[in-house]
This record gives sequence, structure tokens and C-alpha cells, in this order.
Amino acid sequence: MRVDRRQVVRARLAAHGLHRRAPAGELLAAAGRAGVQHTPPGSAALTLHTRLDGLTPGDVSAALLDSKDLIQVWSLRGAPHVVPTTDAAVFTAGLRPDDEESCARFIQGARDHLTKFGLDASTAVRLTLDALPDALDGTPTKDELGQRLAKLVRPEISPKKVWDSPDGLRSNTHGESLVRFALYVAGLSATVCFVPETSPARFTSTREWLGKPLPHNDDARAELVRRFLRCHGPAGPGAFAWWTGASPAFAERSWALVAGELTEVDYAGRRCWAVDADLLRDPPEPDGVRLLPPYDPYLATKDKATVVPDKAWHQRVWRFSGNPGVVLDRGEFAGVWRPRKQGRRLTVRVETAADLPRRTREALEREAASMAPFRDVDTVSVEF
Repeated sequence: MRVDRRQVVRARLAAHGLHRRAPAGELLAAAGRAGVQHTPPGSAALTLHTRLDGLTPGDVSAALLDSKDLIQVWSLRGAPHVVPTTDAAVFTAGLRPDDEESCARFIQGARDHLTKFGLDASTAVRLTLDALPDALDGTPTKDELGQRLAKLVRPEISPKKVWDSPDGLRSNTHGESLVRFALYVAGLSATVCFVPETSPARFTSTREWLGKPLPHNDDARAELVRRFLRCHGPAGPGAFAWWTGASPAFAERSWALVAGELTEVDYAGRRCWAVDADLLRDPPEPDGVRLLPPYDPYLATKDKATVVPDKAWHQRVWRFSGNPGVVLDRGEFAGVWRPRKQGRRLTVRVETAADLPRRTREALEREAASMAPFRDVDTVSVEF
């Protein structure tokens, strides 16, 4: 099967729910497509707003705080994500490293700290996981959680003097930094979750938060591959490794779980695979203008050239930190945007990739105005 860029873009937009807005009642389905990265704080609701018609910030808060149908966990690439509680295993257990290489890749920033204590990544994660139940008494901040974990793990560590010494990362000791790195993997055990809408972020036991354990899913890892391919296919295991933050070997083993379900695809001369060939053959045409927030799930892809064909824009869209939002016009990249909030007024500054017709500018202004309740402002203006 051979496909072109137009088919791929439209199929991905449809899989992400970006081809046209669905009713607000489909909140859980929208959050479960590929998970919703919640950085910076508040962005999850805005991401869902781009996919759902009539959604309010209160709808998202109620699902997180009241019904608890949504939950915030550490997930893909070690980032906090909002996902349906019934699907949480897919985005946690489905990512859990199954060997030392995979574990070390997931927390590669901890390499120097591990070397200082002669630990492998799997051991550091195990020690952190063992200490988590006691460390989660109450709802600690991440700093408090790191301090508690470091104290609890300390008896298992040598040399203790180094463990207690500052490492130059903010005010952390070596021990505090190491357990905080390990938390990104320990969090995939489904034992810890974020307390929603707290600043600074606070954490609690998943069982304590929900009143019961997270639902188990024996098929979690295979299902994670399927969801990746629906939203970012056609692709190969290397793109899945990038998307998850896991190792290439982990990606290959995960891929094997669904190999019999996949269709081989020729895309731009590359051998790729898809899980929904019918959608690729005849994808729906996207409508309207969308203002995707930074780190929107649609932008979380190794295949940047499909999303933004002009490579001159890549470094401006995908920065080391401080990414802008992205403007889509009927599914195609049309520029970037940044917000500036002053009191109860929000200014959306748009840099376009080409001149936009009046129709598109007016649609963009309406789309910007619809963000007002999600940014807690009364008025929104657009500067081109």
C-alpha cells in the first residue's frame, strides 16, 4: 500500500480528533486517543478544547476532581499526562521498562548520579518504588517527595556522604536528584498520581486518590502501540521509541506484540506500518482553524516533516524549551502563536508562514476568542 502526505496528514488529524470538533460529551475518548501532555500546567484543558465543541474548563475539572474519570500520571517521555482513568494502564504499565537498557534510557539524565553510587537504573527505580508508600503520606510536593524518598532510600546507599551532598541542581542533594529521576519510571507502576490543579504540583497514592487500584490491562503494551500508530502512523519502531522515550529494543519488542495486525505501507519511499489502513486510504477532509497549544499530542512526533513541510520552521516549532503554539488552517501548518496575558486580557501574537486570506484571519480571531475561559480572561485580541 502506498500513501502520500495528504492522506497521512488527514488520517492523523482524524485520529487525533482535529479534523472537526466532537461533542463535549466525548471528553474521555478525546483524552484517550494519545494521552494529553499537561505541560505547561493548564494546557491539558486547552488541548481538549481544540478537539471538543462546547467544552468548558469546569468539565475538565469535574472529570479530574469529582468523578475522577480523568487522572494525571507520569507517562510518555517522563512527562505528566492527563488520561482516562480506565485507560491509565495503557499509558503507565504499557510503558514500563522490561530490562536495564530500557530503564536506563527512560531516565538517561540520571547516568552520572547512578555512576557515583555504583547503581544500575533498575535498582534505583526498585529502591524508589519500595519507599514510595511511606513517602506519599499526605500530598507532598515534588521537592518534599524527593526529600522523603532520599531519606528512606539512604540506608541502602554508599557513600552516604555523597548522597547527602549538594549536586548543583537547584537545592537538591545527589540523593534527592536521583530518586526524582527514578520517579519517572516508578510512576509507571500506577502507585502514584498527581493531585489535579495544585500549584506547586502535589502527589498522592493512586489507591488513596481513587479509593481503589487503577484498572489492570493485560494488553496495555500492545494497545499503546496501536494508539501510537492510529495517531502517528504510518511509522516504524524507531518513531515509537522516540514517542515513548523508551529504548529501541523496548520498541522492537513492543512492536512484535501487534505485528500480525499491521499493514505495510510505502510512505515517501520509507517502509512503514499502519494499524488502520482504511482511514489512510480515504481520510476525511479537515475543517476550520485550530490553535494547538505547545506540546499538543499532534505535535509529539519524530516525523516533523509531515506536520511542517518547511524545515526552516522546525527549530522554531520544536525548541529545547519554551515551544510556541501552532496554527493549523484546515489541517495544514500556517504559523505559530504565543500568548501574553495582562490582567484579564489575553493577546495572541501570531507569526504566519504565509499571507492568510481574510476568511482565515477572521476564523483565527474567533478561535482565539474561544480560549478566553481556558485562560481565565475576559477578552482576547490577536496580533499578526
